Amino acid sequence: MEIVGKTAAEIFDNIRTLTQTGVLEPGQALPPVRDLAVTLGVNRNTVAMAYKRLVAAGVAITQGRLGTVIRERPGPGEQEGSVPDSPLADLGGGNPNPHWLPDMPAILASTPYRPRLYGEATVDPALEAAARQWMTGQCPERFEINLTHGAVDAVERLLAAYLVTGDKVAVEDPCFLSHINVLRINGFQPLGVAVDAEGMRIEALEQALAQGVQAVILTPRAHNPTGCSLSAARARRLCAVLARHPQVLVIIDDHFARLAFTDYHDAVPPAARRWALIRSVSKMLGPDLRLAFVASDEQTAQRLRLRLAPGTNWVSHLLQDAVGACLASVEVSARIEQARVDYARRRQIMATALAEHGIAVAAPADGLNLWLPLPGNSRQAVLALAQRGWLVRGGEPFGVQSPAHGLRITISTIDEASAQAVAQAVSQAIDRG
Repeated sequence: MEIVGKTAAEIFDNIRTLTQTGVLEPGQALPPVRDLAVTLGVNRNTVAMAYKRLVAAGVAITQGRLGTVIRERPGPGEQEGSVPDSPLADLGGGNPNPHWLPDMPAILASTPYRPRLYGEATVDPALEAAARQWMTGQCPERFEINLTHGAVDAVERLLAAYLVTGDKVAVEDPCFLSHINVLRINGFQPLGVAVDAEGMRIEALEQALAQGVQAVILTPRAHNPTGCSLSAARARRLCAVLARHPQVLVIIDDHFARLAFTDYHDAVPPAARRWALIRSVSKMLGPDLRLAFVASDEQTAQRLRLRLAPGTNWVSHLLQDAVGACLASVEVSARIEQARVDYARRRQIMATALAEHGIAVAAPADGLNLWLPLPGNSRQAVLALAQRGWLVRGGEPFGVQSPAHGLRITISTIDEASAQAVAQAVSQAIDRG
């Protein structure tokens, strides 16, 4: 391997080409700045600038005293959702109960359609009004509304609006799988912030901020996978901490929103410069309705609209009409409330059955899942449960700084009989593991 070049741009281009052709492999260390400068006969600052560009472009990463190394290529990562054609009873997919989703053929049949053309408002005025009513009083007073193709799409667009490859992002640890994948795919560095029963821990967030994070992603309710929610006291303290870092982008992913039993507590500082509150409809109306409302400050809204304008990637008005009809329907609203109560009942059924076998879950919990912390790797427990006919999610992929040992059990379709069978199987699996 021979690195060549006399300018920072030439050195950068040469090293990038060497990685693209496989001459430099992931994990391989680049020569120290001083050594390469001597070899090439250039100033040390020239090499340092080239290395800095490689890091910003996601080609390399810096590891302190270990120097600069070629970045590992991101793998596909584990995905949310059910396993197609699995013979096992699915308790790992994280999906809502289909029984509580709206009758979309009937909704669509009763929804009038007017063709929209280029140049018209990308957000339907009636839907924007509904979003404003939903968000008012739960985020800073002055905000704009945008629509994205779901919450994960919103997170990715928001990060891309401000961050560059290699930037650090603070996330809960353990973390929602899709958030981890978004960060990995885009070349951002996730910094895990430990959570407890009240949400992100203050001292852990302060440590992450001290390391120069450019964005923080918070789940205020029904955190996935643990089910924890921000308490009022914790939200106030988080807000105070974030207020001291006004340059940091604050993203609130309130994915469970209308289905949550926990109250919403705002953690966005009133004077925040860059912030967004995301509320998707996937859990209450179904994952295939790819729409999320994004309330944000004016500058952030303008940046989002650059990519959500007519002719680029705006949210279809057909989809907006369907979601608007659902939200305006008395019948659908009643169904959402029934689902909210039903999910709480199923969480309690499963938690009680596990408690009867001496198994404690992370509590208090909200959302579609229960989290069972384990002292070690979950692999043997997952396999033992599969042998008994139950598919659950092992916790390790949810870890950020290190694997998260635990089991995540989706409760959306659980009943009392199956809860008892699952609890017994979990008890036996844990003892066996």
